[in-house]
Parts: sequence; C-alpha cells; structure tokens
Amino acid sequence: MNYEDLFAQLTPVDAQLKAGLKSIKKTDDDITRNAASGDLKSLRKNIDLLNDLLAAAQNNLKNLKEIADSFDEKAYFNSGDFAKQLIACCKESGVDVTGEFPVYEMFPYRVRVDADNQDIYMNRKKIASMRPASFVSTVKAAQDKLSKVKFNVDTFEKELASGYDLALLRQDKRIGTDIYLKNIYKVLVPMSRLKREYDEQAFAYDLARLYSLYSEGHQETKDGRKFQFGPSRDNGKAIRILDQNGNAQYLTTICFYN
Repeated sequence: MNYEDLFAQLTPVDAQLKAGLKSIKKTDDDITRNAASGDLKSLRKNIDLLNDLLAAAQNNLKNLKEIADSFDEKAYFNSGDFAKQLIACCKESGVDVTGEFPVYEMFPYRVRVDADNQDIYMNRKKIASMRPASFVSTVKAAQDKLSKVKFNVDTFEKELASGYDLALLRQDKRIGTDIYLKNIYKVLVPMSRLKREYDEQAFAYDLARLYSLYSEGHQETKDGRKFQFGPSRDNGKAIRILDQNGNAQYLTTICFYN
C-alpha cells in the first residue's frame, strides 16, 4: 500500500469539487442579483443551474468519501509499508534518520510510530498525518526553523560548565576529569517535568551547535575556562549529533579546565 496512490485518486475529485463549489458561489450570487433586479427569466435559469451544480458537488463528495473509506490505514501501518515509505521520504528529502520501527531519530527529534492507533509522534506532539511525504516535510520545516534560532553560546557554556562542576562534586572527581555528557544533562535537568520542557534531544541540539564552534577552534568559555570533548564513539553512553556538515558524531564526555 502507498498513501501516494490514494492521494492521486483524491486529488482530481477534490479539484472537481472545488471548481463546482466556486461555480455554486457564483450562481448563488447571480440568483441574488436576478432577484434584486427583477430578472425572473435569468433567476429561473440560475435556480435550475444551481440545482445541477449542487447535485454534481454531492456526487463528488460521495466519491471522495468512497475513495477515502477504501484505504485501510490499519493494514498500511501494520504491514510496515508506512515505515518503509517514511524512511524513503527521509532519504529523498535529505532528512537524517536512524533507529528501527517504531522509534526513530530525525535529529534532533524523536519520532515514534503508533501502528495500533495509526498515529505518529514528533517528540511528544502527535502529528495528524498518514502521508509520509507530508510528515517528513513537517520535520524538515521544524529543523529549518530551529536552525534559525539564535544560539547563545555563552549562556549554554556557562550552564554546561556549572553542570560539569556539580557532577564533579557528586562523583568526588578532580577538575579536568572527563564527565559523561548524559550525567551532566541529569544534573542540569533533574526532574521529569523539566525534561518535558528541555529534553535530551534539545540538549543534543545545543551540543551540536557548540560542537560546530568547537571544531572551528572555539574551545574556551567567556570566563577563560578551556574545555574539550572526549573521544567520539558510539558506546551506548554517547549522545548522537549531526555536525555542521551533516555527519553523525557521537559525543560521550567533556571536561573543563583552567
């Protein structure tokens, strides 16, 4: 099954309905004008025309419903066709995607497919779409919008350094010790209700923007503390990001030192 096949069937019928509704509005305006001017001959003709137009519109509406009802969305999701086409649309649109059904990452968003209810979520928000191409467009638009938000690097570095210092104290470690970024995130966002406002995907996105600057030589905070990321490897404790070139990187630790 493919939603694009359904869309191809719906589109021409919808176009006919739209054109018919436009004609209905025009004819109704003509009837109003005929009545006001006393042109009964034209009024009667337009009444007959409007009757035909309404019947045609009703028929198009009936066809739309029959086409829509013929699509078995439950089978579409449960067969895996939706998921396959979702991945294909990501590749076509240049949207980075990792993971396996039913949970994917389209950085920095977590995408979950609920096949039982034919729903799809981007982070915690349910997106009303069963069309893979439309959903991927939504993700891409959100990514583009997010990339245009100004990044306050000084504020993020200050908060990240504070989280690092607190993690050091909790672990009884010395300054300069590598600390897992995931542990720092837990320090910065300790309560579940706060995680809803600033989840790990948002943290990863901020890290990605900092990492881009770091790769270009920015390795010192505003107050003079130096920092460096630890070896980049996917060891289960790393945070996956996309660098400025769109390549996947795995950030595991960071250390701050004087």
